[in-house]
Amino acid sequence: MRTTVLRFGSLLAVLALVVSACGGQGQSEPASSAGGSQEPASSDAVAGEPVEIHWFCCLGAGDDPAQVPTEEAVVEAFNESHDDIELVLEIVDYDSAFDVMSTEIAGGNAPDIVGPVGVSGAEAFHGQWLDLTDLIASTGYDTSQFAEGSVEFYNVGGEGQIGLPFAIYPSMLYYHRDMFDEAGLEYPPHAYGDPYVLDGEEVEWNMDTLAELARRLTVDVDGNDATSPDFDPENVAQWGYEPQYQDLRAVGSYFGSGSLLADDGTTAQVPDHWADAWKWLYERIWTDFSAMNEAEVNAPEQGNGNAYNSGKIAMALTHMWYTCCIGDAGDDWDIAAVPANGDTTTSNFNADTFRVWGDTEHPEEAFEVLTYLLGEASPELLQIYGGMPAIEANQDAFFDGLDETYAQGVDWQVARDSVQYADNPSFEAFVPNYQETFDAIVAFGSKLRSTEGLDVDAEIETFTEQLQEIYDRAE
Repeated sequence: MRTTVLRFGSLLAVLALVVSACGGQGQSEPASSAGGSQEPASSDAVAGEPVEIHWFCCLGAGDDPAQVPTEEAVVEAFNESHDDIELVLEIVDYDSAFDVMSTEIAGGNAPDIVGPVGVSGAEAFHGQWLDLTDLIASTGYDTSQFAEGSVEFYNVGGEGQIGLPFAIYPSMLYYHRDMFDEAGLEYPPHAYGDPYVLDGEEVEWNMDTLAELARRLTVDVDGNDATSPDFDPENVAQWGYEPQYQDLRAVGSYFGSGSLLADDGTTAQVPDHWADAWKWLYERIWTDFSAMNEAEVNAPEQGNGNAYNSGKIAMALTHMWYTCCIGDAGDDWDIAAVPANGDTTTSNFNADTFRVWGDTEHPEEAFEVLTYLLGEASPELLQIYGGMPAIEANQDAFFDGLDETYAQGVDWQVARDSVQYADNPSFEAFVPNYQETFDAIVAFGSKLRSTEGLDVDAEIETFTEQLQEIYDRAE
């Protein structure tokens, strides 16, 4: 039996941070090396010896102590069944993983497999992941096993097929049936393309209809909804809508996929439909009062940010992973299709997977490990990571498990159907100076949600100029 696990504690994390700070910062050109002889070897295997494949965790999930035994068991099972490859697992705390991996790369000890990692974590090493196209073709690997739209999600930007699906998190509209019942409203449609029935008439299920429902479902302490002249916005008891845990990029992507970076790779932009989405949300907050402002979202009585879970919000757009965090919202919620924006329907997409390092010395062996993690090992790993399986054949068991937790009869078919409407490119896709850009996005989103009376068009123009300054510093 061969099981090799390296666990990097606080000392190495501190060393990595110090060395990285001394060498400067960068996204795809790490500063310098730390770790020395503790790092897994990356030299060619001696004849007759197994090839060592180094699995680096955790730029995303995976560092929780409760998850480690399963990861170790997955490594052990692989090594017991392979004489030609030895899988070595390295676990690094999430908070220091970027710095540790950067120093390993700079020191010539880059990992072969990295994951689980989401788009944001992967984009910190933009342009350095292996294009799997030739390996998929040469091995005859079956990509038809994955949910429609999930494979294409990893083939963007001219980089080739830089990943394959593993854990997928489509977004849907969470809603409370009892709040709709009380308001005398039909439930939102579960099937994409179906209309909504409002006041006995069929209307398009789009963002305008969502806004109208949000107004009717927003109620003050006296029972007046937000369409009433007697509505008191200073004393709201129930809000109609919340973009739960969605930053401005995600908010924009519900109006259509896009990017804050123009096609030339250097120019900052805010796509027109994203600007429309931001103004749409601003109107819900400050004109209709059907969505919470920032102070209301972060209030303890509204869940300190997890507002939908407070049971005071009728509808929320958010992702499949939100099932982790909804235990206090009551037992009468369900999910519905994401509304369209014009002719465009977008269920923005979060996804975690394992990626192969572009300069791995052993691409074939690394791909064999990758397909093991995505396939045979995925049921155990997805259980500890809480991800919806990208392999369609494994989804029934996943949703059966959720039904044991949420027994009210959630229509999980909505989640399955939402995958094909994934945003491509991802709203989390590469931009220069990724982390600084992200911080600017969060700050601007905070300004919109906390400041009444803004000229939003002018603010977007200023924000675009700020992004350009950030991008220019990356050159």
